[in-house]
Amino acid sequence: MKASTILTIAASLLATTAPADDFAQLRDRNWHRWRGPAADGVAPHANPPITWDETTHVKWKVRIPGSGNSSPIVWQDRVFVSTAVETDRPAKPLPRPDVEPPGGYLTKPPAHYYRFVVLCLDRTTGRVRWQRVATEAVPHEGHHRDHGYASASPTTDGRFVYASFGSRGIYCYDLEGNLVWQRDLGDMITRFGWGEGASPVIDGDSLAVNWDHEGPSFLEVLDARTGESRWKVDRDEATSWSTPVVVHRRGTRQLIVSASRRVVAYDLDTGEILWECGGQTVNVIPSPVVADGVVYCMSGFKGGALYALPLDASGDLTGSDRIIWHRDRGTPYVPSPLLYDDWLYFTRSNNAILTCLDAKTGKPLIEGERIPGLQTLYASPVGAAGRVYFVGRDGTTVVLRHGAPLEVLATNRLDDPIDASPALVDGEVFLRGKSFLYCLGE
Repeated sequence: MKASTILTIAASLLATTAPADDFAQLRDRNWHRWRGPAADGVAPHANPPITWDETTHVKWKVRIPGSGNSSPIVWQDRVFVSTAVETDRPAKPLPRPDVEPPGGYLTKPPAHYYRFVVLCLDRTTGRVRWQRVATEAVPHEGHHRDHGYASASPTTDGRFVYASFGSRGIYCYDLEGNLVWQRDLGDMITRFGWGEGASPVIDGDSLAVNWDHEGPSFLEVLDARTGESRWKVDRDEATSWSTPVVVHRRGTRQLIVSASRRVVAYDLDTGEILWECGGQTVNVIPSPVVADGVVYCMSGFKGGALYALPLDASGDLTGSDRIIWHRDRGTPYVPSPLLYDDWLYFTRSNNAILTCLDAKTGKPLIEGERIPGLQTLYASPVGAAGRVYFVGRDGTTVVLRHGAPLEVLATNRLDDPIDASPALVDGEVFLRGKSFLYCLGE
């Protein structure tokens, strides 16, 4: 589709879209982005089921073509998910990249083309309402055995849905599947060729994309209506997979990015650095969570780091007494934390060893306790209706009572392994496994 045609469609759609107030009213009752309404893992109005298995409380179960670890998002009567489908079309050997990651590649690029696909499913039935091939291409890198080419979760502002396939492009569709715009931000060179994963973040008319890798890293904010760049800043960072978070604070929209060298808060409107703090580990994956003027940033590969940082800060906080509190153990590698009320839940590395802290003080409420029935997990915990849901890689979900001491309410097993994080809306849980997408509800 020609660029002029895409922009014409965008202009036409903008004339008929719902006002921003409608989105604000619906946001808390949907799961419109990675980590839910407030990007903290909590569904404030949901009351999902406590028990299920392959024959109980399964409203529908749909096979998703290809593979991907991206999480589903839900907006009213639609469910969106991204996937990468390997074709049988052979690829010619690609030239070696001009830049290789330190230590070289531990993976090999694929030998076939992939289709990068966005699907919209009917929330009631699981029927595919539309399916779009964003592009068909040969990835220039391989990926970690537990990773893939569709790991960034889509997001929506209630008017459009935005899907990032990283090096394969950023795509914007209307809710009926019409392509509005697309952008190519170049190729990432990831650590050891392990792949890409940070999700795009929408806030009003701004779409933020984190591009930390082994080449020239940057943060770019696009106009959500057109895909054109609003601003772009260079970053002195290596590969990370952390999705940024946006918080409105005292008239300023802060875009907070957690990475290996430092956490940085940018002014979303200008790209100006507001404050920063060092101290994270390498390979940062968990996304920050925010509440009551504090952002909590953590990482857990080859060490542990958890910092409670004030949003009203300025300058460099590294090693200063302006850090509210910090912790150096028991933090997650892949899963992001859950901030439920003033309770900060997280697991040790990729293991089902649970710690819960008082977010105000950092005081342990639950410390280093194994979650019965779980071994390892990549999915991030979610919370609703006084319950906390932890999903293991083998397809087992353990439901805990929100609070202390640790109390198991249910242990639920599905036949499909699960690495993607759940979405909770109303009385339903949406779980994306290796092969199937489940809608669970009573």
